[in-house]
Amino acid sequence: MWIPRGRVGEWPFGRQAVLALARVDCQCTGDPRASLKLATAAGCARPLRQTGSLRAHGTRRKRLMPLERSCEMTNQVRTAVIPAAGLGTRFLPATKAQPKEMLPVVDKPAIQYVVEEAVRAGIDDILIITGRNKRSIEDHFDRQFELEYFLAERGKDELLHEIRDLAELADIHYVRQGEPLGLGHAVSVARKHVGDRPFAVLLADDLMVDDSKVLNAMIDSYMNHGSSIVALRDVPPADISSYGCADLGGVVPSPDADELVLLRGLVEKPAPEDAPSSLAVMGRYVFGPEIFDALDHVKPGFGGEIQLTDAIALLLESSSVYGYVFREGRYDIGSKLDYLRATVELALARDDLGPDFEAFLIDLMARRAQR
Repeated sequence: MWIPRGRVGEWPFGRQAVLALARVDCQCTGDPRASLKLATAAGCARPLRQTGSLRAHGTRRKRLMPLERSCEMTNQVRTAVIPAAGLGTRFLPATKAQPKEMLPVVDKPAIQYVVEEAVRAGIDDILIITGRNKRSIEDHFDRQFELEYFLAERGKDELLHEIRDLAELADIHYVRQGEPLGLGHAVSVARKHVGDRPFAVLLADDLMVDDSKVLNAMIDSYMNHGSSIVALRDVPPADISSYGCADLGGVVPSPDADELVLLRGLVEKPAPEDAPSSLAVMGRYVFGPEIFDALDHVKPGFGGEIQLTDAIALLLESSSVYGYVFREGRYDIGSKLDYLRATVELALARDDLGPDFEAFLIDLMARRAQR
């Protein structure tokens, strides 16, 4: 159980509230250490803390020692890096005082969907790259004593479990990107945390509504081939200049099914007439640790930014890189239009909201058609 800093006499909610929440915590979780939790709460001990590098929140699972981790996990993709240090200028003024990653999609912040996607793919170690004014992301995935006590007192057990589960999704760590120097730089910040293990990169602007199908397939492909994997999707030719573009050497992937293809090169944001294909790099990657060496050798571009696409192109000079082509299930919620689409479609898919919301939309469109 999470216990706040300080002694009970210094807490605004007092000893009885702490004891009450400890009892509820024990009843909900069935934790055999109930007496220890109660003793900790009543004895005003220091807070129980997650061990590990950087600032860590999340489950208090048994941690592997460094040697054990090296033997057991070196070839498994169990770590994800989520860059979330951007300023969110496309959503100003909404993002002036809150992170764009915390904008709600129906009733969950966007970044929660991304974290849940990683967890469904078997990832249990997540590093979020943050920046200034991003503290609310950390707070969202941490315990909140006062709210939990309020929900427990009101008998709102379903909400209480949902709130607590956020802190138990995975081992979530945070590190700041000191300057906004591009996606490549944000990924390079993760080097000390990742070490010599393979890892996934999930961009928080890309919301995947596919039960982690694409990420799972990319991880399986990495395990089978031992090479980095980049997510690709076909986009209209006019839009390719907004993305990194894949060069497949003239190979045309199947139009009907997801497919793994061998990359020949990558071009960063080409003009439509210069694009080698209409396959754009999407915000999901699986890398081996060699990507960090490639990032070290990338020369900064415009504005001093280090581009991840440039590092992948450099990696292609010495090793194979594959593209995983997928067809549907992705929203760019950094775009206002896609943000609205995601909100509408996810709401329609909900049993508790879908029927009434669909009826409202049908009525709305009928009334608009009569104007």
